[in-house]
Amino acid sequence: MDTGLDILAALFGVSLLAGFVDSIAGGGGLLTVPALLWAGLPPAAAIATNKLQASFGSFSATVKFVREGAVEPRAMRGMIACALVGGVAGAAVLQVVDASVLKDAIPFLLIGIALYLLLSPKAGDLDAHRRIGEGAFALLVCTGIGFYDGIFGPGTGTFFAIAFVSLLGFNLRKATAHTKVLNFASNIASLLGFLAGGAIVWTIGLVMAVGAYAGAQLGAHMVIRNGARIVRPMLVVASLAITAKLVWSEPDHPLRHAAGWVVGLFV
Repeated sequence: MDTGLDILAALFGVSLLAGFVDSIAGGGGLLTVPALLWAGLPPAAAIATNKLQASFGSFSATVKFVREGAVEPRAMRGMIACALVGGVAGAAVLQVVDASVLKDAIPFLLIGIALYLLLSPKAGDLDAHRRIGEGAFALLVCTGIGFYDGIFGPGTGTFFAIAFVSLLGFNLRKATAHTKVLNFASNIASLLGFLAGGAIVWTIGLVMAVGAYAGAQLGAHMVIRNGARIVRPMLVVASLAITAKLVWSEPDHPLRHAAGWVVGLFV
């Protein structure tokens, strides 16, 4: 498609901001996918092109965290393998199953995460007691969330981060660093499928990839420097923003009806 420099510049700016946000709390796709649709890409091309730029963003954050000693990917081989298997399986199931039912359940989980962080102000400030072994975590959590990322996607980074905090007892900075490694793994698994489909718009995707890479470097730096002080509020905002997006895009969602009923009480 023929895209002018003004459109490319706008998409670069969006991907820069999305890379920054996504490297801290996830949810960058809430910015980039609508921007790609606004630029005129068909939905399939928008999703595929978004996965290309998101892969660069998650790779950038991973590189930053590894260089700063916040994570060691070689120690996560089991987790990475399980996330990859789950992602590939989810993408395969998506070809034959309607995943729209997840739109009803996921917002409730995201609201629960936001409440957990708001009502447990010290959760994730420091390392805590581990509730599950790393092998079980890899097999159950990484495979499960990887599968979710392959079949649906929104909130994947948030789910990984909270799982690391609540089950492995990681502090939020450490959880975020480990999350980006798994995000990169699941992004690559999905990207391979999109490469085979040929839907990626390469000019736009590569321009946005540069923005995502730079934004993720800045975001990862903020996580390393500020830890839970920046990760906690960003996770809350990301959880609520993803919830709002999912509910708003589904006219019959139970939460949308509940919100309308509450508003009606005061009008």
